[in-house]
Amino acid sequence: MRSTPSYIVTTILLLLLIACHSGTEQASARTPASGFKETPIKNAVTPLVYDTNSVQAQNIIAQLDNYYRGQVRAGFNGSVLIGNKGRIIYERYFGVANRERKVPLTPTSACQLASVSKTFAGAALLYLYQRKYVNIDLPVQTYLKQFPYPNITVKMLLDHRSGIPDYTKWVPEYTGDMKNPITNEQMLTLLSTRKPALEFTPNKHFKYCNTNFALIAMIIEKVTEMNYYDFMSKYIFQPLGMTSSFVYSPWKGLPANATISYKYNWRREPDMFADGVYGDKGIYSTVEDMYRWDQSFYHNLLLSNETLELAYGPCSFEKPGIKNYGLGWRMLCYPNGNKIIYHNGWWHGNNTSFYRFIREDMTIIVLGNKFTNSIYHQAPAVYSIIKGQPVQKGFDTED
Repeated sequence: MRSTPSYIVTTILLLLLIACHSGTEQASARTPASGFKETPIKNAVTPLVYDTNSVQAQNIIAQLDNYYRGQVRAGFNGSVLIGNKGRIIYERYFGVANRERKVPLTPTSACQLASVSKTFAGAALLYLYQRKYVNIDLPVQTYLKQFPYPNITVKMLLDHRSGIPDYTKWVPEYTGDMKNPITNEQMLTLLSTRKPALEFTPNKHFKYCNTNFALIAMIIEKVTEMNYYDFMSKYIFQPLGMTSSFVYSPWKGLPANATISYKYNWRREPDMFADGVYGDKGIYSTVEDMYRWDQSFYHNLLLSNETLELAYGPCSFEKPGIKNYGLGWRMLCYPNGNKIIYHNGWWHGNNTSFYRFIREDMTIIVLGNKFTNSIYHQAPAVYSIIKGQPVQKGFDTED
């Protein structure tokens, strides 16, 4: 047998070394990064700009005021802001933040966003993904060792394809307690010890589930070694100038600028077991802060265009139609390529609606603290008034 020339052996060894080194680099990018030391973005706060004085704007405002007078008569109590191409064209506050004390709603009145909070948790995780602290294609167990299901990835949490049952339904079955708030850690402990059956094989189809985003908040905490309250404040709210926004803790109580949550008949909604869990809900904000949040994406303050395309990409195709879900966002995907990126919310008496017509840079934000389903139908009506034509079909009313 002839021996292999030494130069060939050397070449092969060199190629193997390069391959191993490349594989090591790729592996390190796929595993949790140690030592989170990101500096929050700077110079991101820009003043809000208004466009309300032109004849056209005044005509639209008059029509919207007339529309909202009818909404108030029908029971709407909340705040509204509409932005167009980076300028606020309509901003109104209808009703009270605290009925018992006769405190009116103002620009600093923060409302529980309910499931619109998922847009923050999802974007925060993608902020870490973009900076290579998290790999969304890895199993959740990579970050949360207690997590009991080995075949579920982080991305399946973001796009609601995990199959995990909703904690708001199974936690009371195990604890027998509907009143006392639990923490995210307690929820995960119950998940790991009781291991409720998955509702379907992971990644087989979409099913909206609050557990997914409660776990996402915990992954953020694990990777950054910060609690969710502090991370959101330091890396999201403060840099963007969202000075009235915060993550709620039932153990700390509500600050003075928070609205009270009311049932349809003005009875207060008390806290219950799920109010201690965040990620799926729990963020309080104002319409002005939410517009700052909206505009941050157009200016790539937190996320690059590449990451936003990932977030806005529909993930479920088992059912035909325009409705879909990306990574933390609901969306309407039309055959002509247009997308409406949005999220609604409903928690206790809080109904919220956040619609982003990204092709037009137009945003409709409605935050209500007294229960009414009408909030979910306002966006298409408002769009029609502004554009003088009906919006394309398909608006969703789910939370």
